[in-house]
Amino acid sequence: MAKIETVVFLSLVLDLFAFTIPLPLFPRLIEWYTLRESSNPTGFLPRTLQFVSSVRGTFYKPDLDTYPQRWDVVLLGCGLMGSVFSTLQFFVSPKIGALSDKYGRKRILLITMIGNILSAAVWIQSTTFATYMLSRVIGGLSEGNVQLAIAILSDVTSPANRSKALAHVGIAFAICFCIGPPIGAYFASRPVPSNSWGPELNIYATPAILTLVLLIAETAFLVIALPETLGKGAPVQDGEMTTRLPNDRDDSKPLNKYPVEMRIKILKDLRTLHFLFLVLFSGVEFTLTFLTFDLLDWNIVQNGKLIGSIGIVSALLQGGYVRRSTSKVGEGNMARRGVSSCAIALVFLAILPRYVGSNPLISMKLLQAAAICIAFTSATVVNSLTAFASLQCDDDLGMNTDKKGRPKIAKGKALGEFRSSGQLGRAIGPLLACASYWTFGPSLTYATSAGAMVALSFNMKSIAAAKSVMY
Repeated sequence: MAKIETVVFLSLVLDLFAFTIPLPLFPRLIEWYTLRESSNPTGFLPRTLQFVSSVRGTFYKPDLDTYPQRWDVVLLGCGLMGSVFSTLQFFVSPKIGALSDKYGRKRILLITMIGNILSAAVWIQSTTFATYMLSRVIGGLSEGNVQLAIAILSDVTSPANRSKALAHVGIAFAICFCIGPPIGAYFASRPVPSNSWGPELNIYATPAILTLVLLIAETAFLVIALPETLGKGAPVQDGEMTTRLPNDRDDSKPLNKYPVEMRIKILKDLRTLHFLFLVLFSGVEFTLTFLTFDLLDWNIVQNGKLIGSIGIVSALLQGGYVRRSTSKVGEGNMARRGVSSCAIALVFLAILPRYVGSNPLISMKLLQAAAICIAFTSATVVNSLTAFASLQCDDDLGMNTDKKGRPKIAKGKALGEFRSSGQLGRAIGPLLACASYWTFGPSLTYATSAGAMVALSFNMKSIAAAKSVMY
């Protein structure tokens, strides 16, 4: 098991490193395509920017509209393009999970890797916005590493150590979101030398080539090092750690003896919570750099340090506190603590604007406190909810199988549907947050989001009551 955990973690680092490299380049890419395609007002990009401008004009206050074209580029580059990727993931994640239940985790993972490699190859030669969006669409339809990594780890772990193993996913995210964007920005300043004999390349072909190399290396590593885990994991045995359902006091009843219908309902509740949380949290993530740019006049380097510090604190928390404490307090309780921490962060951000001009020191302290709370949220909520969802599934060799020997609640499909709900939240959240920010301003936007987070925390009470226990 330890070997498989190491293989999964290293593959995730390679995959997420490749995924995060282009993140800081989106606005600059749009600017480059805008200059190239400005002579054709009926082209795909000019028409897309015109649509974005009309949406912004509907919501954004005219008296605050200082940099309308710049905001249009940022919204398209970071908002809508990210939403397209997440929307495609919303549709495809359950399919990828179901296919992995039928044909095996490794086989489907390698097929998705071929799509990722194709996406990077298209990016290298995408000299028009339409071809670049094609690369994003291919990537959105192909990305399956994260959800399949979670399924693989769930295959080879028992409920007693699953949360600890799944913390590797969050640690990989935190590490790569710290180092990936700066690396991407560095290589973006190192263009590929132009030539007259080959095809014209994207202006950021160098980071695209690095992404391609990482994905090829990851694929080769998975072919060599990753065994098939479907049907070969650790079955749940009587006496092992299981999950107690809400308000249940019968400590002698293991999870697999509860009705399938009851666990399906818990999974449905978890998907709803996952969706609602990420609608709110992704809005915070996206508008945080808007806030620092708008009110504090921060540059790219300062925003990069802020995001990097959040990632570092999150990684430290996941590697230390979360891995040790989740099995003691329960996945639901850990997730609820993270939601409460996010509500506190939103309160700090809602108060911050009133001190920007009058007391810069207090405004900076509020931002730092909010960043720490956001890091705690990043370290806890999604990983804990994912672990809790995996505990509702049937193991491949467990007692809850149908007449054909298949699990009644298969991990791949169930976890794919869980991830799908989160991706839908990530698609909607930034757009709603930006519309609110433009229309009502940061204070009201963050205050309203804080209230919604508090309400979500109360709604998680029944889930938090389902605490993992050792029999």
